[in-house]
Amino acid sequence: MTKDSVLPVKSKAFAIKIIRLYTELQNEKKEFVLSKQILRSGTSIGANIREAIRGQSKADFYAKLYISLKEAEETEYWLELLCDTDFICHEKFDQLIKDCEEIIRILMATLKHKDVN
Repeated sequence: MTKDSVLPVKSKAFAIKIIRLYTELQNEKKEFVLSKQILRSGTSIGANIREAIRGQSKADFYAKLYISLKEAEETEYWLELLCDTDFICHEKFDQLIKDCEEIIRILMATLKHKDVN
């Protein structure tokens, strides 16, 4: 995997959307607690994928991808809370959750491949 592979590219694009969501939540909705949580987890996905690319070993590579998967699952939870409490509209939720679920599927497929090898 390289920085130009599909997973790093998608996770970075997702992180940018999360940063924009964070800014909107802070400035327009005056929501400070959940916004910090989703900023942390939503940007951590790509950061850990980037770390995995430069992993010291295969074990390190997969460990970082597992962390990314956990962060993606956490992000999904924060998105659900933000939607259920009306801090984000269903349209924005649907777009972000679709992106997050796609990253989760790619991570799971990559990690499943590890078990085959």
